[in-house]
Amino acid sequence: MKAVILVAGVSRRLYPLTEHRPKCLMEVGGRTILDHQLAALKAVGVREVCLVLGYRREQIMAHVQQHYPELSFEFRVNHHFFETNTALSLLAAADTFLDRDFIYLNGDVLFEPALLARVVASPHRAALAVEAKPCGDEEVKAVVDGSGRISALAKTLDPATALGEFIGVARFNAPFTAWFYKALEAIKHEGLRNAYFEAALDRMAPDHAMHAVDVTDLPCIEIDFPEDYEAACAQVVTRFQRA
Repeated sequence: MKAVILVAGVSRRLYPLTEHRPKCLMEVGGRTILDHQLAALKAVGVREVCLVLGYRREQIMAHVQQHYPELSFEFRVNHHFFETNTALSLLAAADTFLDRDFIYLNGDVLFEPALLARVVASPHRAALAVEAKPCGDEEVKAVVDGSGRISALAKTLDPATALGEFIGVARFNAPFTAWFYKALEAIKHEGLRNAYFEAALDRMAPDHAMHAVDVTDLPCIEIDFPEDYEAACAQVVTRFQRA
């Protein structure tokens, strides 16, 4: 299995913390966010990683090449990272995941290895980590039926209809990727340059089963704002290091 990690963004909302370094190289608990993710990938047996780069990409490449000689890295670049979003970043890596099982990670999510192991162990062909909780405007919300199937996925959904937040950790199997690629391509051709990759999944939901993996009991956080970073350092990493 391969992993694709999106680390292209500028992270304006964390400025000035990201003025001189990309978000994924911010330290939490003595290790970078990316280090925590790579440790989780290694724990489930992943040795091939594609990083989709943009902002300060040379720093990220130097970091992984220096510290992870045991892993095989491919690099793809979203050269339009200032004005596009995750849909086009993921599309830039399509040649690395098409027709094979792969793990998807947002590069700004802090989680413990047990969370990724639970997602990978799911029997479903598309498994998305969902934290059941009340959501606000910022979270990518998942509407889930009684069988665990996701029927809608977007930031713009009514929070009252959602089970909780899709935290940006997922596993997709090989047959699913061909349809996923077509949905991403459609977004590109429609000129939706600022679309999140979840828009492709939302379009697929009626015809292609995707299932939520409940990770509510496991500590995790997406780091978008300074208060998220403070919470990650003060609370989240401490919880899963104890575990």
